[in-house]
Amino acid sequence: MSLEQIQRLDAGNWQRVPTLEEALDVAGRAVGMILELKVEGISNEACAIVKRTGFLGPLIYASFLMPELQRIRHTDPDAKIMVLQHRRLPPDPVADVVALDASHVGLHFSTVTPVLLQTYRNLGRQVFVYTVNEPKDIQRMRNLGVDGIISDYPDRI
Repeated sequence: MSLEQIQRLDAGNWQRVPTLEEALDVAGRAVGMILELKVEGISNEACAIVKRTGFLGPLIYASFLMPELQRIRHTDPDAKIMVLQHRRLPPDPVADVVALDASHVGLHFSTVTPVLLQTYRNLGRQVFVYTVNEPKDIQRMRNLGVDGIISDYPDRI
């Protein structure tokens, strides 16, 4: 879709979908952001927009797309990066995390085990889990001691 088509959509309460610049401006220093790169070839532009807006809040670039995270690392060596792991973990679930010097790992909540969590902790990485919506799953993640919980229902966290 074009930007014009997207901005004709209702983002809720008759609000339009904001651009990245607008979202960063509204967030300001008040909140941190996880900026997920879902499309190949957008990392350089996303990084440039973040720099151009002067966003000062905490920001983590996240993606399942390793080439995008590699571009972010090349463009901004100090960037916080979250390697998102699929539900089916790779044979070596720490390889990309170490290779990118990622500060964070994003795991589907169903893949988290105490051993895997400790493995990432031993590497000095923070572990976030996605997308945790059910109260029993949220409580299980809290009990395991993950560093962050991503949910469609933040009021449940």
